[in-house]
Amino acid sequence: MFVGKSAWRAAAAAWLGLAVCCAAQTGARFGIRAVDEATGRGVPLVELETVNRMIFVTDSGGWVAFDEPGLMGQPIFFTVRSHGYSFRKDGFGYAGMALTPQPGGRAEIRLTRVNIAERLYRVTGEGIYRDSVLLGEATPLAEPLGSGKVAGQDSAFAVPYDGKLFWFWGDTGRMRYPLGHFWMAGAVSDLPGGGGLDPARGVDLRYFVDKEGFSRPMCRLGVERGLIWADAFAALPDETGRERLVCHYAHMEGLSKMLGHGLAIYDDARQEFEKIAALPMDARWRFPGQAHPFRHREGEVEYLYLGETFPTVRVPAALAHFKTPESYEAWSCLAEGSTASNPRIERDAEGRVRWRWTRGAPPVDAEGERKLIAAGLIPAAEARMQPRDVDSGATVRMHRGSVCWNAYRRKWVLIAGQHFGTSMLGEIWYAEAGAPTGPWRRAKKIVTHADYSFYNPVQHPVFDQEGGRLIYFEGTYTQTFSGNPVATPRYDYNQIMYRLDLADERLAAARE
Repeated sequence: MFVGKSAWRAAAAAWLGLAVCCAAQTGARFGIRAVDEATGRGVPLVELETVNRMIFVTDSGGWVAFDEPGLMGQPIFFTVRSHGYSFRKDGFGYAGMALTPQPGGRAEIRLTRVNIAERLYRVTGEGIYRDSVLLGEATPLAEPLGSGKVAGQDSAFAVPYDGKLFWFWGDTGRMRYPLGHFWMAGAVSDLPGGGGLDPARGVDLRYFVDKEGFSRPMCRLGVERGLIWADAFAALPDETGRERLVCHYAHMEGLSKMLGHGLAIYDDARQEFEKIAALPMDARWRFPGQAHPFRHREGEVEYLYLGETFPTVRVPAALAHFKTPESYEAWSCLAEGSTASNPRIERDAEGRVRWRWTRGAPPVDAEGERKLIAAGLIPAAEARMQPRDVDSGATVRMHRGSVCWNAYRRKWVLIAGQHFGTSMLGEIWYAEAGAPTGPWRRAKKIVTHADYSFYNPVQHPVFDQEGGRLIYFEGTYTQTFSGNPVATPRYDYNQIMYRLDLADERLAAARE
């Protein structure tokens, strides 16, 4: 049927008026909140899928702002799924429920947490509380829709410095083009107890930004090509006793080819890192990749410990030593003068493997230890970095993580991912030991992500609560390496925070 111009204009004006009227109404959207049935807390990253395959993902408050004009006022079935959470199934095996969306209405979906650790919120990226804002719900962040114009960020580091918590990330995406910047992003937040948010609620990040308001590089270091990956961020005293923020950097051509590496120090006035010194490639063992250092005193000396997963390197915790390659010691069972390619094992008078700190042999990490076991050079019973899954008994090949002292357990606690060769990097494990160097005997899986990567986890001991009973850690949630063809909108390639209650009896078998 042909509609004349005057009729079309009248209809268009009526439609526009209705649209404006509806947009002006508060609470015109239907709010669906996914909550943890045990705590009543909103659960982020829950997918709700309609029968016609529309997918809605809850924000950090657990909310979906549903606004589908063709689906309002009628029963709509939503399939419910979420990493580490379950929802009851009906008699036909469908995990979901029917809701009748009404403008301004609210509904609640209660999930059962399967993971031991509890997912709390997304730390980085755009639209962190997008649906909460659309629904007019309260949010804890100063910038609930995200700050620094960041679309995504890889691998988090955090270190207390100058009365604040300094944050750094690797490759950082932006909205205006598929490529962002690749020279370490940075931000600060206030410390808990010093004006900062309760870590159970969120992290208020204030980014270092360029003139356009986008996160700017913190470690350009004069590099004209390639990218910079930095790690081993630490605050160390200089010769005057003043604490300085330092790091190790790797100049990369791509994901695997390193062009060079060295040390850098933070310039407080310019608010960026500057190079201290380039290091020879044969000094690479002193800085295991993705290291999250911690300080620990042994005898009269306080050391800075470093390691990709388990601590395998230490240096006296002072800037002068940090800059001196000869000050570094390796955790090793190799004899003095031995090499990884031609290993000889250090043994005591009884013939047992002798682990010690030394400057005369390279460090042995978990992978190196596995090779020594496979070669028959050391018995598995004398290994220190091969924890076994307390449920299956299988050895867990850890892939990056962090070790921290825990006052509640009075043990050293490891939060680490699983090696790429044995999982899709979506599983996170808990282990503890009486010393930072182990032995690490038992491990318990605390987080699983189905067909999705969650790598490079890091614990934040500055967030510990109730004497260390509650600990917080985050990791990078990304489609990369997972084999999953579908990326989760907004969440992909961003940091997600978890909380673990160390009093949970499901951890009992992993306790030392």
